[in-house]
Amino acid sequence: MGLKDSNPTMQRIIYRVARSQLPGLWVLLGEATGPAYRNEALAMRSRREYPQHPLVGVGGVVIENGRALLIKRGSEPLLGQWSIPGGMLELGETLESSVARELLEETGLEVRVLELIEVFDRIIDEDGPTAGGTENPRFHYVIVDYLCERISGTAQAGSDVTDVAYAGEDELARFQLTETALRILGKAFQMARARQA
Repeated sequence: MGLKDSNPTMQRIIYRVARSQLPGLWVLLGEATGPAYRNEALAMRSRREYPQHPLVGVGGVVIENGRALLIKRGSEPLLGQWSIPGGMLELGETLESSVARELLEETGLEVRVLELIEVFDRIIDEDGPTAGGTENPRFHYVIVDYLCERISGTAQAGSDVTDVAYAGEDELARFQLTETALRILGKAFQMARARQA
């Protein structure tokens, strides 16, 4: 029995895992299962690139013992770069539950979402990040970042993450984070200190 012969629910699970674990391979799975699934796979991939409207993303900053959890991205945008853990808000999901789900998927941590850090735009055209004004951006996200605390689990790379690391404020420069990520992390460190006072 091949993938074509498995039930549709199992095929969707396989697509989701392949899409998150092996970027690009899931399109080949569509080739193996026929035109209907190939079209679905291509639609899923293109949903984020050149979107019709901005997409909502979420992020969670976990600070433990004076160090923030960072992840290395395994897919676009920011492929191969260090960043704040997070992902896409799903239909019917609250912002807070999305943050908790994304951190569990990407880092293996169960977290409590504490408070909002910042909301910002990430617009990327063919030449890279832009301040806006692009008529046809490759990616356009509105990202909502929260301060979180770990409830359980040990940080490890999962879903579309290739590595995890904890970094203190004085160590952030070596991770070559975006200006926005540095700003968010700076605010998060201040908020975490205020919560401990």
